[in-house]
Amino acid sequence: MSSFFFFSTGKDAFWKHISGRKIYSAQNHLEEQDLKSMPKYLCPEPIPIKNREWPDRTIAKSPIWCSVDLRDGNQALPVPMTPQKKLSYFKALCRIGFKEIEVGFPSASQDDFDFVRELIDCGHVPDDVRISVLTQARKHLIDRTVESLKGVRKAIIHCYVATSDLHGRVVFGKSRDDVRKMAVDGTKMILDAAASAGFAGNIAYEFSPEEFTDSDPDFVVDVCNQVKQAWGKSEKRDFILNLPATVERRPPYQYADMIEYFKKHYAYCSETTVSLHAHNDQGCAVAATEMALLAGGERVEGTLFGHGERTGNVDLVTMALNLHSRGIATGLDFSDMSGIVRIVESASGILVHPRHPYAGELVFTAFSGSHQDAIRKGMQSKKKAQEIFHCAWKVPYLHVDPSDLGRRYERLIRINSQSGKGGAAYVLENEFGYLPPKNMHPDIGDAVQKLADDSQKEVSSFELLNVFKETFFNVKGPYLLDKFRISASGSTNNVVKMKLSLMINGKKGELDGEGNGPISAAVHALKHHKEVPDFVLEDFSEQALGVTADATAVAYVGIKIAGDSRLFYGAGENPNIEHAAIHAVFSALNRAAKRE
Repeated sequence: MSSFFFFSTGKDAFWKHISGRKIYSAQNHLEEQDLKSMPKYLCPEPIPIKNREWPDRTIAKSPIWCSVDLRDGNQALPVPMTPQKKLSYFKALCRIGFKEIEVGFPSASQDDFDFVRELIDCGHVPDDVRISVLTQARKHLIDRTVESLKGVRKAIIHCYVATSDLHGRVVFGKSRDDVRKMAVDGTKMILDAAASAGFAGNIAYEFSPEEFTDSDPDFVVDVCNQVKQAWGKSEKRDFILNLPATVERRPPYQYADMIEYFKKHYAYCSETTVSLHAHNDQGCAVAATEMALLAGGERVEGTLFGHGERTGNVDLVTMALNLHSRGIATGLDFSDMSGIVRIVESASGILVHPRHPYAGELVFTAFSGSHQDAIRKGMQSKKKAQEIFHCAWKVPYLHVDPSDLGRRYERLIRINSQSGKGGAAYVLENEFGYLPPKNMHPDIGDAVQKLADDSQKEVSSFELLNVFKETFFNVKGPYLLDKFRISASGSTNNVVKMKLSLMINGKKGELDGEGNGPISAAVHALKHHKEVPDFVLEDFSEQALGVTADATAVAYVGIKIAGDSRLFYGAGENPNIEHAAIHAVFSALNRAAKRE
């Protein structure tokens, strides 16, 4: 095994050159030339595993989840949580659905000791939740830890010993034999202390070979076998081996290789829960954890939004919701994501990144016009997608339904200078109820984009509504409607007659027209005025805006001017649909009058 790791496993060897040509003993002095020839970093050697099985597996069920926010996450905060915030956080974790929660390091501080006591004495721990407490493998610390659990219904005592040569030899100056003895002795001391306190039936044990991914896997297997033998026979859920990537030095697939290697060589898998605890130093904690689950991991420790030392722990929000998005029931409820974000931000003093995969402010938005258009069409055609793909949710660019997280569809589309016609139309429809015809969308997009270009910022939904109304409703120009009167001819053809009172280029006048409806009568009247260009009504649609007695009517009119292929749209809004339609005609004419 000595060729697989940064440090040789031989008793007297301290460092092995990656080329394999030179081995230096601990007593030998490295010459200056040798120092200069050293690489600054070494690529971790592959794990010697044959016929690996994990790449062909699929995650089919959720792991056991353990939150370490209140210990590992809390100890890494610039300002640790107050007891009140810690209790609020604990209750939030219980509401989310965590059944195992590591709550502190009671032998390390009076605050943590007192917090554990408060949880137990005040009955804050639900019957189906096990709290976990961390300790080092030293008797006085173990005794203090057991003392903190007096009266607990059930709990986990978590002990850790670093098994890497980097820690053993460099940090602690201990041999592997010393490290092995420390782990076994610590386990026996915990067993004895728990028995003396009367905890024999309600205390589970968790052991972490810290720096697992930087350790010789055969040495870790040996240590864990002996730790298990010291603890004795157990139910699977009551003996946990937590195999952490304490510092992420390896690519994520090698974490999986090490987990599979461990499980193939460890002797007590049927009596042991294998737990994962990945840090994010190289940004791969989620990937490493998912692969390690394929390799046989059964339990995952981490924190909400990845709080923890350095770049943090694996993010349990991302982990769990990744599985949720693949149809796997996780047992965790993130339907009030905004509330969870508020609790974590308040407790940690650290804001959630706006691009966080599930909780970020921008995660269910789209600025790109093509994305916006695809989302809009996908939302409108969910039933069609369901029939094609045989699942309830399949929408372009949205891999999960935002409503699963308590998010609103109205926040899906954000508008800026990169946005297109589809995004603006989607906001108008979904936030304000306007349904402009499709051929009108390009003009709307142009108007909104001009505003975004001029302001050089994101356009809010209300700013979008304002520019929509300013561009298409009550448009000022040479044609100003004062009033109109409609009358039916009384003939069998139901001809509608109309008298328009208006101003054209500042001159008052009256026009008469007739047609098979108010719109055609108004168009007929206008076309007979010499100062009105020859135009054709190309498009007309109407809608009700609102569903109450106060609902108004909205009309959209598109016209073409003789000799011009462009379509000019105007819109009108009025409780009376006829009034709305005629105002839309005048707005369309005034927009056409402004054409270059």
